Amino acid sequence: MGALPVSRFSRGVAGTEKIAAELAATLRAGQCIALYGELGAGKTQYVRGLLRGLGGNPRRVSSPTFVLLNVYDDGRLKLFHLDAYRVRGVQDFEGIGFSELLEQGGVVVVEWADRVESLLPPRHIKVRIVATGPLSRKITLTGATGS
Repeated sequence: MGALPVSRFSRGVAGTEKIAAELAATLRAGQCIALYGELGAGKTQYVRGLLRGLGGNPRRVSSPTFVLLNVYDDGRLKLFHLDAYRVRGVQDFEGIGFSELLEQGGVVVVEWADRVESLLPPRHIKVRIVATGPLSRKITLTGATGS
């Protein structure tokens, strides 16, 4: 993907997954992706696309709202999928070892990242998903990819 910010438009679930898979092809171990968007915007669908792009099985992806963390290790990089929707504060994320996850050689993806922003590493990729219609989305990436 290279230089950011980049805005892309998706006309449905397959398009959202494709955009995410394109980002996944550029990811390296240790990167963190912060997902922003309203309820139903497509954040979990975006994670499915990331896992597909990493060579994993996207059908394994489910929202970790009640468990905080799902781990997918069937792709080129391990994917740590966190959800901050129900956290009461950054202590909840610290309690599951968030900072240690960043050092595990995988990719860390955080849904509802605005709730734990102070814990995010300085160099992370922000993905904002905004519904522009019933199935269409504007997906904007800011941050840094590549080396």
